Formats: sequence, C-alpha cells, structure tokens
Amino acid sequence: MAPIILMNAPEVAHISVVECGELLVDLRELSLLEVDPRQADPDGAYAMVREGVALRLERAARLLPDGLRLLVTEGYRPLALQTRYFYECAAELRRANPDWPDDHLRTQTSRSLAPPEIGPHVAGAAVDLTLCTTDGEELDLGTPVDASPEASDGACYTDAPNISGQVRRNRLALCAALTTAGLINYPTEWWHWSYGDRYWALLTGAPAARYGPM
Repeated sequence: MAPIILMNAPEVAHISVVECGELLVDLRELSLLEVDPRQADPDGAYAMVREGVALRLERAARLLPDGLRLLVTEGYRPLALQTRYFYECAAELRRANPDWPDDHLRTQTSRSLAPPEIGPHVAGAAVDLTLCTTDGEELDLGTPVDASPEASDGACYTDAPNISGQVRRNRLALCAALTTAGLINYPTEWWHWSYGDRYWALLTGAPAARYGPM
C-alpha cells in the first residue's frame, strides 16, 4: 500500500478553513440514497451532511452499476460525540499498549478516528457508507463499517491486500462512483468519504477547506 497521510498529520491541521456557510441537509429526503439507522441518534444528526456533500452523493449514486445503491450509515457527528469516540479509542489502545508514547498513541488512534478539532464528520463534510442492492441487501465490502485495523487485521484499509477478489471489485465500484463525483477517501477506512474538509483540501490541492466544525 502507498504511504498514508493520517488525520493527525501537521499538514492536515495547517490547512485553513474558509467557512462557506452551507447548511446541513437530511439525506433521508433524497430518493437516490438509502440511509441505515444503525447509528441513529434522537436528533437525526447521523443523517445530515452539508449541501455540497449531498449533491455529490446524489451524483455518485447515479454513477453506480445498475442494481446498486449507496447505503449511508453516518454523516454529521456532533463535536462532543467525536471527542468521546476519539478518547475511548485512545484509552482502549493505551490499555493494550501501555508503553506507547503519547504522540504515537495519537497517531495510532487517528487511523480509526480523526482528532476532534479536525474531524470531517464534525464539519458535516463526511459520510460513512457502503453498498447495497436495490432490494436492500448489503454487499460484502470485506469488513463491517467502522471496523478497526486491529479487529480486521488491516482489512479495513481501502487497498488492503488481504481481501477477496469479489470484495475488491465491490470496493472498486464504490470508489469509482464516489471519486468521480468529487469525494475523497480516508485510506484507512474504505467506508469514509468526504468533501470540503481539511483532509479533502490537502489531497486535492484546494487553497482552503470549505467547511469547519459546526
């Protein structure tokens, strides 16, 4: 696999944000997408993303092979929730690796969760998603959404070598549609795609991120 820039990298944090002011929209109102309630919260935040992200998801949905649909599991994530997830993950890794220095612990945590102040989900800029058929049957993408590198033996990485040919074809179909529509992937998580955030700006060469924390 090619070298991966993680979310905690200084070059990500140094990207400036020029907030464009787009509102959040509810993906459940878009007929071309499926939204799974597995991450549902009382306020419905999980189904919300910025308008520019939603438009690109609609375009990606039209680019999929016949019979396939995007199945979104989570969009916007409030800052408090991102913070809780990040430090819970860090604590779990610390228990398993008590000798890790703090900076290494933060790096390893960032394989699975972005630092709260940088997180694309916190800006409404990211979605976690997979593929399903028009009948609602999920395709095999190799790991569950949100699988950790430890639990999946690294198969959560988008270009992981230890996946089957069919899984790779499924991932390629997902990647082709989303990339063509203008979203970028976080390479440690095949399911995580974003537009308009700092990580997107770094990878695409944009002068600034469009969306900051909400």
